[in-house]
Order: sequence, then C-alpha cells, then structure tokens
Amino acid sequence: MMRLCFSPAWRLITLCLLPGALSAQPPGSVLDTEHYRLQPVAVATGLEVPWGMAFLPDGRILVTERAGRLRVIENGRLLPAPVAGLPAVATHGQGGLLDVALDPDFEREPWVYWSYTAEDRGRFGTEVARGRLAGRGTNTRLEDVEIIFQQQPKLTSGQHFGSRLVFDRERRLFITLGDRGQMKEAQNPEHHIGKIMRLDSQRRAEIFSLGNRNVQGAALHPTTGELWAHEHGPQGGDELNIIRQGRNYGWPVVTHGVNYGSGTRIGEGSSKSGMEPPLWTWLPRSIAPSGMTFVTSARYPRWNGQLLISSLQAPGLVRLVLQGNQVQREERIALGRIRDVRQAPDGFIYVLSETQGALLRLEPR
Repeated sequence: MMRLCFSPAWRLITLCLLPGALSAQPPGSVLDTEHYRLQPVAVATGLEVPWGMAFLPDGRILVTERAGRLRVIENGRLLPAPVAGLPAVATHGQGGLLDVALDPDFEREPWVYWSYTAEDRGRFGTEVARGRLAGRGTNTRLEDVEIIFQQQPKLTSGQHFGSRLVFDRERRLFITLGDRGQMKEAQNPEHHIGKIMRLDSQRRAEIFSLGNRNVQGAALHPTTGELWAHEHGPQGGDELNIIRQGRNYGWPVVTHGVNYGSGTRIGEGSSKSGMEPPLWTWLPRSIAPSGMTFVTSARYPRWNGQLLISSLQAPGLVRLVLQGNQVQREERIALGRIRDVRQAPDGFIYVLSETQGALLRLEPR
C-alpha cells in the first residue's frame, strides 16, 4: 500500500509505503507503479557487487564488479572469464572497479573507459583508464590500455571515491569524484578532492565544479545537454543538482544533512550566497543515490522526460517527475539495493541489483 506525502519545507513529495512495503520484491514479482506494471526479467545473475554497465553496439553488455572484474554478457549469458587487460584495481573500503563508459564514436574507435581505485604506497584515489576492446567470448580483452586521469592527492581513507563517467556532446569526459572523507577539502580549488572534473580531447583535466561530497550518479539532460548529478549527503541531505562550470555546490559549508548519530548541524546552514541550492533534497532520511538516467524511450511513453535514480537504501528506484528544470514530485519503487540504472539502446530500462547480484530488465506490462 502507498500514499502520497508532501512536505513543503523540503520541497518533497513522495510515495510513502506502509511498514514492510520497502523490502526487496521477490525475483519475478511484478512491480506496481503509478503508470506501469513492471516485470523485472533477469538478464544475468551471479554478479558480485555490480557497479556500472555499458551497452555495446553488437548487443553485448559490459558490467563492472567492484572486486575488480569487468564482465561481459554475450548472447544472454554471463561469460565466466572477466575481460583481460585492466590495470591493478585496489578494493579498498568503498573503492574498487567502478563505472564503465564507451567512446561516443565507439564503432569507429572502440575505446572503453573505466574508473577505479588505485593504490600508491598505501594511499588511494580514483583513476580513469581506457583501452580498445578486442576479441569475443573468453578471448575478450582490452588493448593499448592507458591511464588518462589520476585523482590527486591520494589519501589513506576508504571513503567517497565517486565515480560516474559521462561524455558531453563535444566528447569531453566528465568524471565525478568525492571528498574522500576529508570534507573541508571539497572547497579547496587546488586539487581534485570533492570535485567534478572534465577532460577534453587532449586529456587536459579541469575542475568543472567544487563543493561536491560524493557524486555517484550523473547523466546529460536529453534536451539541454547539461550535466545533472546527485550526491550522497551525510545523515539526510542527498541532493540533485544541475552541474554548471565553475559553480560551488556548497559541501560542507552548506548542507541539508546533519552529522551521523548526533544529528548536529554541519557548516553554516542550508543556504549561502554564491553556493548553488539543490533542485531536490531527500530528508530526513537518505536514499543513498547511486546511478541515474533520463527516460526518452517509446517503451515507457508516460515516463518520457522523467528521471530515474537508483538507490542503495529502500526503495531501490526513484522516479522524479520533471517540469523543465523543476522536480514536481517523486515515486518510489521497491526493488532492493540497486547500484545503477540505464536506458539501453533497445529502449528498455536496466538495473544492476546488488540484492540479487543480477542485471535486470524492467519490462512494462
């Protein structure tokens, strides 16, 4: 059972579920949403902490496992051997093999890009590499591998590595990062901590935004081409933002969240001149947002132009109803712990379920 809840102080409309309704749905259960009955269909199972995915033009699907393996789903089957050729991945705290993305001109230049945690003498940071995808089946491999970005400085902590990879319409690469648990450093413009970076075609890196706590979901708006991103708040205060060049997103000077456990205030309040207010904030509890995608597919016409966000807490999937750049309300769909959500070239919505260790396709009924 669900009912609508509204809190004007938080600009938040949600579907509030009765006790027990936020638990993960059993495999094969049909999900009742406002507009569709969704059938989760298992495309592949047996994945260990899946993190990111990319859809190849020939129908194969690449999936990262945080433990450091890049897997291939080919002809509806998860290949037993991971893709060869990746550099060393450090599985430290929240870190490991993270996102994966294809070059916008992949059919001509078959570059695959991935983000991961790297170690240097007991210190860790997010790096991005690329390689040319070659071979098929158990011989799938990456060739001509090169590291194209290294977060500096590296730190000993195991927190807040980001990281999503998004190409813009000019083939520049956005890399979302985190504050690595050193929250005050998110305001320091001299390094990469708590920033979103942009790499141009010459692999020159620039700080695109600062004051970001831990950005694990990002996508280009299908009409404007702007980068939208969400980030984890502390206790409460997860945010959705439009990321614009040179803007400061406030962390930790301003936040709607509070310190874990004590509930005490962080920084100077929830707003300040010169710092961007979020489009949407989740309060009083975090949803722990992970991936995100805009819906443009004719398979879900009543969701066209809306935003789907995957969640590591209940409910698992959040649909935001948009009017222009404003969020009107949200719907929560119980799916368990979901790490990523993507609209694929076939028009279906796919999710990576940590709860089930599976890639699921959400088919409308």
